[in-house]
Amino acid sequence: MIGLVLAAGAGRRLRPYTDSLPKALVPVGRAGIEGEDPDGRTVLDVILGNFAEIGLTEAAIVVGYRKEAVYARKAALEARYGLKLTLVDNDKAEEWNNAYSLWCARDLFADGVILSNGDTVHPASVEKTLLAARGAGKQIILALDAVKQLADEEMKVVADPAKGVRKITKLMDPAEASGEYIGVTLIEGAAAAGLADALKTTFERDPQLYYEDGYQEMVDRGLRIDVAPIGDVPWVEIDNHDDLAKGREVVCRY
Repeated sequence: MIGLVLAAGAGRRLRPYTDSLPKALVPVGRAGIEGEDPDGRTVLDVILGNFAEIGLTEAAIVVGYRKEAVYARKAALEARYGLKLTLVDNDKAEEWNNAYSLWCARDLFADGVILSNGDTVHPASVEKTLLAARGAGKQIILALDAVKQLADEEMKVVADPAKGVRKITKLMDPAEASGEYIGVTLIEGAAAAGLADALKTTFERDPQLYYEDGYQEMVDRGLRIDVAPIGDVPWVEIDNHDDLAKGREVVCRY
């Protein structure tokens, strides 16, 4: 099993940081862009550190917007985390949404992957929860926050204990949801072909759709997707400057 990070996005709401950096390289140390954080940690550092902590030795990063910044740091990241890194180019990163971005990494699915969005700051306990949930024929397992109070913007999930995910979308009454998908998924190799085809169908229908719409496509085809509740764990999806401030508080806890 390898790690996989989606880090092709521009993150325009995080300017001026993202004028020259992809979203995943935005600093999350307390000092931020001024560089006073002795660890110099970015969102990508946090994710790769999690992969190393759970024992992975390889990871891939899907890059697009300002990809040269990731290429420039590749050797240093490999040395810091003991991971062999593969960079996967997304040629439509500034035009299409992330259903296509995940599809770009489809050749890696057969190895089994732990996928993390490149803007999700979370502890390694999330990955550990997903690994502990493996087995019993499960092919895709989503990390689910069933504790957080939900609003309109979250990627909400309805899950049935007997049937798995029934619905995943932002466009749902929060009161209907079982919880929020936090942007971390365990994908077993057995799901590779089905997921790749569902993602292709999704972005061909509308290039602006999310990979979570690809998950819904799989569910609609009768394929099972499971969830693993992560408990009361501090995490944040960093979309804007308010989120970044929260992210810096979260990182200090672990």
